[in-house]
Formats: sequence, structure tokens, C-alpha cells
Amino acid sequence: MSINDWPACERPREKLLRRGAAALSDAELLAILLRTGNRGNSAVDLARELLREFGGLRPLLAAERPLLCRRRGLGPAKYALLQAATELARRQLREQLQRDGALTSPDLTRRYLRAQLGSRVQEVFACLYLDNRHRVIEFEELFHGTIDGASVHPREVVRRALHFNAAAIIFCHNHPSGVAEPSDADRRITRRLREALALIDVRVLDHIVVGAGETVSMAERGLLG
Repeated sequence: MSINDWPACERPREKLLRRGAAALSDAELLAILLRTGNRGNSAVDLARELLREFGGLRPLLAAERPLLCRRRGLGPAKYALLQAATELARRQLREQLQRDGALTSPDLTRRYLRAQLGSRVQEVFACLYLDNRHRVIEFEELFHGTIDGASVHPREVVRRALHFNAAAIIFCHNHPSGVAEPSDADRRITRRLREALALIDVRVLDHIVVGAGETVSMAERGLLG
């Protein structure tokens, strides 16, 4: 049955307009973006199948284009819609982070970093550069691949900190395994970077590890030293 044949009160778009987006399930929100289903399935049916097949919203939205587009009922146009919606959410968080001035909300910072890195399938090391009032200057991905002592170069981090005239930095990287617990390698990298940045009077405020739906602050754990 097509969604158009459903009672008006049950259609996702009408439900959103009447009750607000928060009242919709993941499948219903996804169905609004998909707009149409496939043969024998409504957009909501297709959305439920996709969420079940990929294991949730995060892995679905992080899926590479060939993997997603080979699914019946999808294609480049719907892939583009999903990617656009995801990027808009990231940019909204970024604007809020910059508009709010100094980083006084650890929760907002974590949500922003989780939106940036939480769905990545490879490890990414990034820096959040701050001025002397802890206002955001820039977020930048620096290194990709296996994040260890050999792949994260202190000289490059120092060079970029000088480029942005940063007074402080928050490091972050993701664990594609989903487990956000900092490793011994994470501690060693953090220590090396702190020592290098201390030479140019740039403070390291935190190193946040992003997992599947969770983040761990090394500063809160007392692991920055």
C-alpha cells in the first residue's frame, strides 16, 4: 500500500507538520527523505528495511555510494539527499559551536565531534583549533588510517597550529571498532603532541576519542600527561 493510501494522521510528512519532527521514528524521518519506496513497499517499509540491513542510522548514512545505490529502490538521487541531510546536520552543529563563543559546553563539543567522526569507517585524527578565549577557529582533519605514533606527526600539528594562530587545541580521533576507550598508543601520541606544542605556547585542552555513539575525554580521565 502506498503512503498516500494511509490515513492522513499516519503519514510521516503530515505527522511531522502536526506534531513536530521529534515525534517521528527513525524510519518515518528517513521515509520523508526517500519520498518513494520500491515495488510492493512504501517509503516507510523501505526505510525500515534499510535500518535493519545496515544496523541503524549511523552506519546507513556512512555507507559508501556503491553499497547503498545497489540496493533496490535507491539510486544516486536518494544517496545525494541522504548525504545532504547529514552534512546539513554537521554544519548546524558547527555554526552553533562557533556562535556560542567560548567552548563552555562539553556536551555540544562532543556532539559536534561525534557528528564529524562517529560514522567514519577508517581512523581519522583531527584538531579543533581555538583562540585565547577558547573560541573555535577551525576544525581540521589531519591524518587518516591507522592512528599510531608513526602516522601522527607532531611537526605537522605544530605547523597547522601556527598557521591558524591557535592558542589552544582539542585533539580528537575515532575508533571504528566502536569502543571509545583510549589506548596506550593514544596516550603516547597525546604526550608527544603536548610536548611539541608546549614549545610554541599552545595548550592542549583535551583529546577526545569518538566511538559508536559515545565519546571519552582523556582530560576528564586524567590521561593528558
